[in-house]
Amino acid sequence: MEKYIKIKLPWILLCFLLIFADAAVFADETLTMGVFPRRNSGVTTKMFKPLSNYLSQETGVKIKLETAKNFPAFWRNVRGKRYDIAHFNQLHYLMSKDSVGYEVFAKNEEFGKSVVAPAIAVRKDSGINTLEDLKGKRIIFGGGKLAMIAHVGIKNLLYDAGLTAKSYTSMMGKNPPNAAMAVYFKKADAAGIGDIGLSVPILKKKININEMMIIETGKPHAHIPWVFKSSLPDDVKNKIKQAVGKLNSSPDGKKILKRAGMTGLVAASDRDYDASRAEMKKYNENFEGL
Repeated sequence: MEKYIKIKLPWILLCFLLIFADAAVFADETLTMGVFPRRNSGVTTKMFKPLSNYLSQETGVKIKLETAKNFPAFWRNVRGKRYDIAHFNQLHYLMSKDSVGYEVFAKNEEFGKSVVAPAIAVRKDSGINTLEDLKGKRIIFGGGKLAMIAHVGIKNLLYDAGLTAKSYTSMMGKNPPNAAMAVYFKKADAAGIGDIGLSVPILKKKININEMMIIETGKPHAHIPWVFKSSLPDDVKNKIKQAVGKLNSSPDGKKILKRAGMTGLVAASDRDYDASRAEMKKYNENFEGL
């Protein structure tokens, strides 16, 4: 028995040394956290910088925050596998889950809700009160073709009401707040946004939302997800999850969440996004596909 221990002990020590060496090497690397431009890039950076700093401190891994000037630029970065951690919409997740190798670990809670639904907003003085009234009108989609809620969901909502792509003029907004502002300033007749879109603080500062209203909402989806690459070491993934879990229960964590426009971060899994999968399938069947 003593002979066995003498022979095996060096190998055990070597294994420990290799594990700690890998951890030390990884700790010296920097993870890139990409946050999609749901708001403009400057606002996005201010909102999420405290969160990236917090995750760096809690995990012991350097995490660098990045965003992009618009949705297409952000999507190019996703396809280029630039982001180790990403916060984007439901469609981004579904389209990059396998190609990039992303795992969802959390989803937003905003205004106390961890679900969000497509919604169509108009000016109260527009004379538009139903989806039928949108025939021949200008509809601006907030976020471009790959916006799950503000484009895909809205297109399906209109289709269900008998409005095909030829029934209205399509316009693309940079993001949902910009789409809502376009309607407010009468550059478009209706905006495709989320059902909480008129409540975001950045919009309240720019327009009188009391002059706007939502005329229709669609089916709810799990809120926008947070993902990390499957290739990250398990201990790093667990540290990220643990750090995120602490945010909801500490005063400092709640401040970080509030700065990022959230009331909470909720644990999430892939099956939470089945409703979004169904919406994407329906869109591909009824329109030109994604």
